[in-house]
Amino acid sequence: MTNGQIQLPDANGVLRAYTPRTEPLPLTTGAPFTSRTVYSAAHVVADPYADVSPDSPAAVDWDATLAFRRHLWSHGLGVAEAMDTAQRGMGLDWAGAAELIRRSSAEAKAVGGLIACGVGTDQLSVTEVGYPYSLDEVRAAYEEQLALVEESGSRAILMASRALAAIAKGPEDYLEVYGHLLRQAAEPVVLHWLGPMFDPALEGYWGSTDLDAATSTFLEVIAAHPDKVDGIKVSLLDAQREIDLRRKLPDGVRCYTGDDFNYPELIAGDDQGFSHALLGIFDPLGPLAAEAVRVLDTGNTAGFRELLDPTVELSRHLFQTPTRFYKTGVVFLAWLAGHQEHFTMVGGLQSSRSLPHFARAYELADGLGLFPDPALAAARMKNLLSLYGVNQ
Repeated sequence: MTNGQIQLPDANGVLRAYTPRTEPLPLTTGAPFTSRTVYSAAHVVADPYADVSPDSPAAVDWDATLAFRRHLWSHGLGVAEAMDTAQRGMGLDWAGAAELIRRSSAEAKAVGGLIACGVGTDQLSVTEVGYPYSLDEVRAAYEEQLALVEESGSRAILMASRALAAIAKGPEDYLEVYGHLLRQAAEPVVLHWLGPMFDPALEGYWGSTDLDAATSTFLEVIAAHPDKVDGIKVSLLDAQREIDLRRKLPDGVRCYTGDDFNYPELIAGDDQGFSHALLGIFDPLGPLAAEAVRVLDTGNTAGFRELLDPTVELSRHLFQTPTRFYKTGVVFLAWLAGHQEHFTMVGGLQSSRSLPHFARAYELADGLGLFPDPALAAARMKNLLSLYGVNQ
């Protein structure tokens, strides 16, 4: 480093000088929000000293993982637990997710934090012949996880099921499985529609690759049980489709945006409504996102957009294709920000993005003032560069 600069590789592998910020954005903790319900899907912190392989069950650093959730709660954000951002199905199996749900739910109760937890069917693993399961077995897997979340005292998020996507013969199978689950749910749940850009195994969910037809089935599930649906979480990266969908929801059913490309405009809303939020990008953006929502609580939509719009470039960078590897950038930024002492991920997923990708993520996050200690972030970025042979 010369004169405080760092040599960063661009997308073409060419080094260029970058001058880091010297001060972070001044952000403070605060009370829960009044105008929107906002969840951050949170990542897990791996245990870097565990002697495991990428195929081993996840080794989690529970202390650091729970400390990060306390960080999010301290800023007024809710935590969406054991979701895609926590590497559910990409390093974190059901046994690990169940332990995460138990621990985080207890921590939420202790500190008064808002929490909702993912319910899926990942006990049903893929085999050499695919998913050799019946609808009854899929339903039973959902029921087991739903019972655990309800026993933990958390709200349930019914996640999309790879097994159901593989074996369902059409919309009627989704209507049957989800209808059964909603009838037996003790409290209203959040329904999660995760698009194939996040998980290719979910192609054709709700019984059709035609999104209009799939949307009709999704709405049919909700219309049949509106009292059992707190809201829907939509992760299709299509702002207009989300807007059209939220306008068709029954009264009292919320739309939680999961659109990490268009979240400022969707949360801000229009004269016909708005989206709440359940977003993976709010893991690295937590304090800044919270500050923006508090501004929105005052009715200052322009101020909200002024704070949040500049973050979209970073989010689109982290979520670029292959989108499912966005978790790598999320954990990378948590390391730079000092929320964990290492850049290691369960399943070895830290290898899933390139050095130029990391360099750009660092530059964008630093430019936004996201790092509480810019000098620490710069030093850690320099250390990573040295591992790749980039000398400063």
